[in-house]
Amino acid sequence: MGTAQDKLVDGLYGLGWAGVKKLPEPAAVALGRRIADYAWKRRGKSVLRLESNLARVVPDAGPERLRELSKAGMRSYMRYWMESFRLPTMDPRRFGTDVEFKDENILRDALASGRGVVVALPHLANWDLAGAWAIGHIGVPFTTVAERLKPETLYDRFVAYRESLGMEVLPHSGGAAFGTLARRLRSGGLVCLVADRDLSASGVEVDFFGAKARMPAGPALLAQQTGAVLLPATLYYGETPKMYGRIHPEVEVPKTGTRAEKTTAMTQAVADAFAWGIAEHPEDWHMLQRLWLEDLEERTQ
Repeated sequence: MGTAQDKLVDGLYGLGWAGVKKLPEPAAVALGRRIADYAWKRRGKSVLRLESNLARVVPDAGPERLRELSKAGMRSYMRYWMESFRLPTMDPRRFGTDVEFKDENILRDALASGRGVVVALPHLANWDLAGAWAIGHIGVPFTTVAERLKPETLYDRFVAYRESLGMEVLPHSGGAAFGTLARRLRSGGLVCLVADRDLSASGVEVDFFGAKARMPAGPALLAQQTGAVLLPATLYYGETPKMYGRIHPEVEVPKTGTRAEKTTAMTQAVADAFAWGIAEHPEDWHMLQRLWLEDLEERTQ
């Protein structure tokens, strides 16, 4: 039985799914910008956390520059939501014109190898739009996992939405996801995972913008266990409606070392690719939560 707050949250998202997709695109863009600017001016916890995270990414930025970045960051974040609400009604032909990936051939060649491909992405720009691009432009369906949201009805909305775009969505909890992902990869399939934040005990410590953070071990472990190609990818927004991305070179399994050592080295290589993309376009990194271990420790003290 959901709480009144859960029902309110789900109802608001329901209005978003139903209402925004019916708006003309310029109206949706303008609405997203107004909501973003309102949230930014209120200086709530999420905005302050985004600013704190951006201070690590752009260490030489003064207070005025950080405020500019956080304002642009909130606009980028709301652009993600406005686009996502509209994606199910978008003409699939637009995925080939509105989304442009540098080094797209790296992904195509990896898929053609038949080894299976794991694409690891950070929370940059619109990862759902990137997934729709893979399905609509590359012509390859893929499997992903989704964290269980509360209320459950909201999680169900997200799953139904992503499945409507052609994705296979597995729940993050329960432990069965890894085995299913491994089977998809062994059959030559594509797996896409958002992989720049992991607060579980199984996360791998990495150096990220000069401090320790924890990122998921899953992409590296899947590549080791199945022989799949592990490719980091980063995204950034251009002028509406364009989004750009880069497929980074394969993160290979080290030839020596224990399984744990190999996993750490591979996850660090993924983190380095993410850091490159985030440093290039910090305003498009939607990290409104604590990420670095130092920040997490402060919260528990």
